[in-house]
Amino acid sequence: MPEKLPISVFIIAKNEADRIEKPILSVKDWVDEIIVIDSGSTDDTVAVSAKLGAKVLFNEWNGYGAQKIFGENQCRNNWLLNLDADEEISQPLAENIKKLFSDNGSENNAYKIKWKILFPLEKKPPMFAPGGEFIRLYRKDKAGFRDSTVHDSVVIREGSVGKLNGLVLHRCFRSLPHWVEKLNFYSSMQAQDFLAKGRKPSSFRIIFEPFFAFLKAYFLRRYFLYGIDGFVGSFLYAYGRLMRLAKARELFKEQVEKRL
Repeated sequence: MPEKLPISVFIIAKNEADRIEKPILSVKDWVDEIIVIDSGSTDDTVAVSAKLGAKVLFNEWNGYGAQKIFGENQCRNNWLLNLDADEEISQPLAENIKKLFSDNGSENNAYKIKWKILFPLEKKPPMFAPGGEFIRLYRKDKAGFRDSTVHDSVVIREGSVGKLNGLVLHRCFRSLPHWVEKLNFYSSMQAQDFLAKGRKPSSFRIIFEPFFAFLKAYFLRRYFLYGIDGFVGSFLYAYGRLMRLAKARELFKEQVEKRL
């Protein structure tokens, strides 16, 4: 077996027994270490991860940023690759990362990676599938996740950022019920973040933001490519934006009532 790359992969997870296999299998043959950070799964996430060769650690959930910072601190290598439990490294991206390290190092301290959504029942994303890019491969002595409850983004402390070819495949929803469940969970955290920052949403914003969110999803995120499923998905995206604002408004009202 070829020598594995000096990269630690860390994955945060909870109740992901049906999905954790794909991210682990997409990297296990070529990275030095895989760590799964579990926050209290009641299914077989821990057993499945361990069987696939990952080191599994428990850490109580305190938000996305805190969980990923904990994961960073457990890794033995300086180069880190972060994946979510619903993501998978495509073969072209894996080959690009291998080539990067075979060229005796890198002039950059972090790399942006493109991602695309895989909707339920899709095996590969269409050419113009919704997606974006994020920093997920980086040196932990030069960069790291910021400590935010809802915004799990990497901050570069020193050096330049490069780009890699290939995709991270993002299976964000198992089904429509799971989509709604996830929106409810995430919008509650976003509302708490609004409250912590003192950002009380206006009535104007609550009325109009969902409308523009639907247009953003349907046209800018190209959900229209998915026909009626994309139409439904755009409404769900708008619903999530509405609920984070409505929940934040409710929290502010509760705060005022407690002061009276």
